[in-house]
Amino acid sequence: MSTLSASAPGGTVPDPRRFRALAVIVLAQLVIVLDASIVTVAVPSAQASLNISVADRQWVFTAYTLAFGGLLLLGGRIADFVGRKRIFEISLVGFAAASALGGFAQNAATLFGARALQGGFAALLAPAALSLLTVTFTNPKEQARAFGIYGAVSAGAISIGLIAGGMLTQWASWRWTMLVNVPIALVALVGSRWAVTESKAKGEAHYDLLGTVTVTAGLVALVYGFTKAESDGWTSGVTLSLLAVGVILLALFVAVEARIKHPLLPLRVLADRTRGGAFLANLLTIAGMFATFLLLTYYLQGILGYSALKTGLAYLPYSVGTFVGATVAGKLMARIGARNLLVGSMVLGAVGLVLFAQIGTHTGFASHVLPAEIITSLGLGLAIVPLTSQALVGVDPADAGVASALVNTTQQVGNALGVALLNTIAATASANYIADHGASAGARSAGLVHGYSTAFIIGAAFLGVSALVSLILVRTRRQDMTPGGGPEVLTELAEVI
Repeated sequence: MSTLSASAPGGTVPDPRRFRALAVIVLAQLVIVLDASIVTVAVPSAQASLNISVADRQWVFTAYTLAFGGLLLLGGRIADFVGRKRIFEISLVGFAAASALGGFAQNAATLFGARALQGGFAALLAPAALSLLTVTFTNPKEQARAFGIYGAVSAGAISIGLIAGGMLTQWASWRWTMLVNVPIALVALVGSRWAVTESKAKGEAHYDLLGTVTVTAGLVALVYGFTKAESDGWTSGVTLSLLAVGVILLALFVAVEARIKHPLLPLRVLADRTRGGAFLANLLTIAGMFATFLLLTYYLQGILGYSALKTGLAYLPYSVGTFVGATVAGKLMARIGARNLLVGSMVLGAVGLVLFAQIGTHTGFASHVLPAEIITSLGLGLAIVPLTSQALVGVDPADAGVASALVNTTQQVGNALGVALLNTIAATASANYIADHGASAGARSAGLVHGYSTAFIIGAAFLGVSALVSLILVRTRRQDMTPGGGPEVLTELAEVI
């Protein structure tokens, strides 16, 4: 996203409607982040309503995150050159329409398609919103304040989404976790017409469509291959073919980016050892941790018998722990360095996932789930800040926009691949357990829990690899070891969120 080349509306004169615009932009960001979490608690109800298979249920998440992550870099370029306000408003309308389509879906394919459309429009909306915020607030102090509000709403929306998803599912229907986006998006659209000023980046527009197609198709093939592994087996021809196609397409994407004049992802952004290590660790961390939400939701509702609302409330400690970890991470990084903080946070998160693996059919929330939530969420919160800072510190100003977008892209891609892979591992382990122990109600419950536990252990292994990557590749930069490191990094985090 080439936001650095654009000037604020009116030159150096502050936009008199800038704080009204901030409210509109924050509302749009609320829709994006809210939608990533609000469906979590609703998935079991949607699965039962639309007869979605165990292997395919992960598409409710991955259809959104794949489209979001795969198209985000292109979305930033489109917003910059077509017009940020224009794309902001078009994507709001599209997001609302996709949400309505999903809310009224009568089969799984329609729901998955609607989620993919939501992700595609979110890939336009998110960079347009962030770019508008950047060019609207030109005063450094006001800009920092605006980014702080923007980041706080983004962080809080995760908790709001989980609780709202539980309330809507229990008191109305799972469909309202999608339909609720419609009025919010329309209010933001009306506000945009009233408060937001148009802006564009300077220069000639260039779009790397071949790079976009190859990376998105490659990721879809990988996720579909993971899904087919549950039904056809890991060694089946279909599974291996899909995985091979995914790898080939991603390799082709790298080759295209190395040769094209105006690449979607300039490979020089990844050339720095520390920066490349941070992006890889970011992907592995999210892949290992975020499947927790899907699997834990099924454990709470299917094994412990929680209602949708109670399940949403059960995630509150996770949200609080993540917020606390992110709040203190900046000061810790200034004292011990980014690499040490990264390794420690990954180990902490892995310990939490191992604790999650100790759940059973008769274990309780307070004794097993709550301690694991606290430890895992603290690890995630502590990791977010150094992962973000090490991905952005030292990047060339011309690449600052694409590097910032790539942080979000790696998170979305890690989310999609992790959920797809760990859901397949959980489903396969459960099916094998039930096949060996019989199909009685007790064996079925034990088999489901066995699958969840197996996936949690694999997730912990992902974090172990992430810790190793951080230890080997990430170098502590001198500028991180300063008293000002904490606030500066938190500002960067707010910009990325």
